[in-house]
Amino acid sequence: MITYPVIDSTLLTLGPVSIHWYGMMYVVGFLGGWWLGRRRVGKPGMVWDAKQVDDIVFYIVLGVVLGGRIGYILFYNFNEFLANPLVLIKVWNGGMSFHGGLLGVLLAMWYFARKHGRTFYEATDFIAPLVTIGLGAGRIGNFINAELWGGVTDLPWGMRVPCSVGEALCARLGLPMDAEYSLPVHPSQLYESFLEGLVLFLILWTFSARPRPRMAVSGLFLVCYGIFRFMVEFVRMPDQHIGYLAFDWLTMGQLLSLPMILFGALLLFLAYRPKISQG
Repeated sequence: MITYPVIDSTLLTLGPVSIHWYGMMYVVGFLGGWWLGRRRVGKPGMVWDAKQVDDIVFYIVLGVVLGGRIGYILFYNFNEFLANPLVLIKVWNGGMSFHGGLLGVLLAMWYFARKHGRTFYEATDFIAPLVTIGLGAGRIGNFINAELWGGVTDLPWGMRVPCSVGEALCARLGLPMDAEYSLPVHPSQLYESFLEGLVLFLILWTFSARPRPRMAVSGLFLVCYGIFRFMVEFVRMPDQHIGYLAFDWLTMGQLLSLPMILFGALLLFLAYRPKISQG
């Protein structure tokens, strides 16, 4: 059993301006993806150039921030938004939906491809390995914010969270008001950071290092992310105001991941289907 190392969510304060770890993790993701993209354009046979990498990362930033926040509000927190519309801009408190961010990035890639005379899947195949850096870093931000915990566990790496920082968690576990620590819970943010960040990056970076049929890298990203997210949701506690959607185990995250897995499998099938010869 491990005691959660309490980390101040504020990284730096400069007068009236506070820089939060959660926001900094997104900066790490964007800069890491930009650096990887710049590194890849130098490879032989690469048809992308450095300026296009700069442009595509700019569009990714817009898609992630706008799509992620709007998606979180629509999918997970719409009632609070109706009560207080300003919650939409309070990104520093956490609350970014991957599935909303994905939709935002896809829309941004459609616009980028149209502007630069490329196909949509050329753009998504190129960025798929790059965005995993942001996925992994974002989950580290959730961990620092002491949010999105898993359920109670007796595994040796289960974490006791001080109720002073995990007040909502302790209340949800039904602990008394004066409890000092939560019961040991799964650090599901770290599971996701490992699977959706490091493991997914290694899979996609290695797979895309060689020429692949168009749509193949995008399809593999969707399948792998969807499977990883679906798996972690079994140990991650669902949002309290939503709970389980069905069967006492189906969560909103799993419901949103299923179409990703199916569509990713379709893209892989289309990418590798036998070509019918003519004549």
